[in-house]
Amino acid sequence: MAGPSEGRSLSAPRQCAPKPNFPSLIRFTSSDSAAYTATYDFETLTVTAPDDHILHVELNRPECYNAMNKMFWREMLDCFRKIRDDRYCRAVIISGSGQLFSAGLDYSDMQDITSQVAGKGDVARKAKFLLSLIAKYQESFNAVENCQKPVIAAIHGKCSGGGVDLVCACDIRYASQDAFFEIEQVDVGMAADLGTLQRLPKIVGNDSLIREYAYSCAKIDPEEAKHIGLVGRVFPTKEAMMTAALGLAKVIASKSPVAIQGTKVALNFSRDHSVQDGLQFMTYWNMTMLQSEDVLKAAEATINKSDKPPRYSKL
Repeated sequence: MAGPSEGRSLSAPRQCAPKPNFPSLIRFTSSDSAAYTATYDFETLTVTAPDDHILHVELNRPECYNAMNKMFWREMLDCFRKIRDDRYCRAVIISGSGQLFSAGLDYSDMQDITSQVAGKGDVARKAKFLLSLIAKYQESFNAVENCQKPVIAAIHGKCSGGGVDLVCACDIRYASQDAFFEIEQVDVGMAADLGTLQRLPKIVGNDSLIREYAYSCAKIDPEEAKHIGLVGRVFPTKEAMMTAALGLAKVIASKSPVAIQGTKVALNFSRDHSVQDGLQFMTYWNMTMLQSEDVLKAAEATINKSDKPPRYSKL
């Protein structure tokens, strides 16, 4: 599990005041979904719909530098399970409120867990407890990766520990010029266990460099992050980054949801399997999906050289 670095300028405070719920009513405006209404009501996340078929999930504990407490892990899993099943949503943006994206794990909220592990008791039972706890935390970020809707991470300021775990589970990563990244778990006496060590080497493709960052906890500035492939683009300000992220989300949302979601499934599967296995998987996938009405709509728009994308139904 990841956490904020100690002795740095933007580490999370020791205690965070309780935060009220932030109910957010999602209303899409397009004619084919005007009647759609769903409630995403969370304490640590604020969910809005900035445009048709797009959801914006904002980490919303700015007074704690968006440190990840126990409520966050439950809500993150619940949120992305809802998004997975949301038939109107076609693209997602994740960002952080306040000064930075996320300072990682909120240790002040984990004192009861720490005392349970550090106290007297049988080692096997402590291990069993930790096994269940770590698996639950991992599932929260696995839900982001396994959600078939593309997820764009928009990162500003510090992104460390669990923040890096989270963005590694996203499809696309944008950063502002003030962003920086730290794989800092070694500095808090542990090995990262929520996905950075598993996903980041495949994202970057340079095993030696990732080991250097993980062992040294060195800061990765935005230009270096772009150079190694951790982020795709760097923007001068958070505002410019959010505008670009929304623009990309709009483009994605205008495409066939059958094609977009199938593409994400195929990319994730092929990343973890051989080329031949990936081709075999797509044979079975497209034997069904090529029968979709979306294929006919897209072909008709191409033949007619339409200036507007087809109107695809909810999926």
